[in-house]
Amino acid sequence: MRSTTVAGERVPGDGPDEPQTAPVVRASGLRKQFGDVIAVDGLELSVPAGTCFGLLGPNGAGKTTTMRLLLGQSTPDAGSIDILGYEIPRERKHARIHVGVVSQQDTLDEELTVRENLDVFARLYRVPRRRRTAAVDQAMALAGLTERVNTLVHALSGGMRRRLLVARALVHQPRLVLLDEPTVGLDPQVRHELWALIEQLRADGVTLIMTTHYIEEAERLSDAVALMVRGDIVDQGSPADLRRLHAGGEAVEFYGPPHRLDEIAAAAAAANLPTRRVANSIAVLRAEEDCTQRLVSGIDMPAQRRPSTLEDVFVLRTGETIE
Repeated sequence: MRSTTVAGERVPGDGPDEPQTAPVVRASGLRKQFGDVIAVDGLELSVPAGTCFGLLGPNGAGKTTTMRLLLGQSTPDAGSIDILGYEIPRERKHARIHVGVVSQQDTLDEELTVRENLDVFARLYRVPRRRRTAAVDQAMALAGLTERVNTLVHALSGGMRRRLLVARALVHQPRLVLLDEPTVGLDPQVRHELWALIEQLRADGVTLIMTTHYIEEAERLSDAVALMVRGDIVDQGSPADLRRLHAGGEAVEFYGPPHRLDEIAAAAAAANLPTRRVANSIAVLRAEEDCTQRLVSGIDMPAQRRPSTLEDVFVLRTGETIE
């Protein structure tokens, strides 16, 4: 694709000159500090086109700060960022033409209708007048809001408002969408509706970066995840690869008094087997392996076998839990 330059910066038409196989997002050595707090510490990211990348971590891990850095809303103390071939933050205005954002905050205009909210953003993103009506209609249809076109925002349910925020981020047909805790505070039914929408966007070739502290969400939607703690990525890869590498395929979870759980933990540690302790239970991982089966077969305690999860991996790799 062709690009021109003005005063040393590209003026986007279809976008800058970038090979189709180039990562949509690249960040290297990214660092941001607020006073004595290091919010992001040497972060490295590379997100291929058409994938969903999940940033997973507890509150305070640095996920939202990372998103603000990627958007050029905050300037890094060190490191470099490339979004769709644009240098951030220097070329953030050009990059934003191709980026949609779903923030945690509800910033919808209460006194406007669904269509009017979307039309305002279509104008802000310079969607051509001849395409504006179709762009708004398409965004509403994708978010399942067509029947609410003339409803005032203050009359929408929480789930519908969240869908409208997503539709607003899509009205200019971006190539990259950043979702910051997209389903926080929603009930399970609405959360699953938004999951279906995110999956549809990925199927349509849109690249997504999503922060979440819902591990099930990251595991279901993401092609790759980064496990983030205290501003640093401690591991990353596909959910399946991370499970296979660190937790195996299955776990046996035992329930009992603390002293019995301590005994199991000690026996597992002696056998070099990973475990995960939660309240009144302990899970011995890699349960499909012979060494694990030999260990658990002699334990007379209530137990259940279950698949290993990305949450098991997160606890193993970080020592943290997500609330």
